[in-house]
Amino acid sequence: MQIPAKSEYAIRALLTLAANDASLSAEHLAQEQELPAKFLGAILSDLRRGGLVSSQRGPEGGFKLAVDPDTIMIADILRIVSGPMAGVRGMRPETLHYSGEATHLTDVWIAVRGALREVLEHVTLGQVLRGDLPDAVTRFSSNPDMWVTRKI
Repeated sequence: MQIPAKSEYAIRALLTLAANDASLSAEHLAQEQELPAKFLGAILSDLRRGGLVSSQRGPEGGFKLAVDPDTIMIADILRIVSGPMAGVRGMRPETLHYSGEATHLTDVWIAVRGALREVLEHVTLGQVLRGDLPDAVTRFSSNPDMWVTRKI
């Protein structure tokens, strides 16, 4: 699975907002996280429509978190900005039906979705900000083998 830049940028911007009480402009967020400002502006619009940030115009305007960072699951952010997490050719895995030797491939795709949910639905923005990561994350991140890129 690839995490699109749009998703990563959204999480980084939200972490910056979570660490600040004041409203922050899109330009400030872009500079703070070294992100492309125009692209981030579009991402912030998606996050506003998704209910995670609020915005205010004017000299004191900018973006703020609309909800407590401890209630924002990383999975929620990914779904808002990128759609379903474990699609296969743009389709939900449970809608796929294979025949012959590939009959059980649907089970593999469902398991992949389950593994993603196991981590991403159990870690909040607040936990990432504090470094207080749940066992669903540390179980993998503390395993040295998970830090090694596998080659074919």
